[in-house]
Amino acid sequence: MPTRQCPHCGKEVFDQMTQCPHCREALPAIPQIRVNGTRKAEGRGKIRQGLLCVLLAGVVHYFAGGYSLMQLPFPIQPIVTVYLSPLLLLSGLGLSFFGFYLQRTA
Repeated sequence: MPTRQCPHCGKEVFDQMTQCPHCREALPAIPQIRVNGTRKAEGRGKIRQGLLCVLLAGVVHYFAGGYSLMQLPFPIQPIVTVYLSPLLLLSGLGLSFFGFYLQRTA
């Protein structure tokens, strides 16, 4: 069972006790650390990551699809524009929606 030190006499007492058995002084309550905003902050982080994935998917699709006037020095396989950039886009959207869900339930 966890113990703590009595602030009055210095002896070890159980942390659930409200009065020290040695000096009979009242023990102050143990301060509890409340973590309210972590889930909300985690949700905001997931939203940012998801939106960055969506932006990256758009940039990759723009340049790999040949929509840019700039000529790339190496050829891009069609699998990038057909499968990978839409997959990245959908993954980013899913991550953003998950972040919104975490924020709403916090």
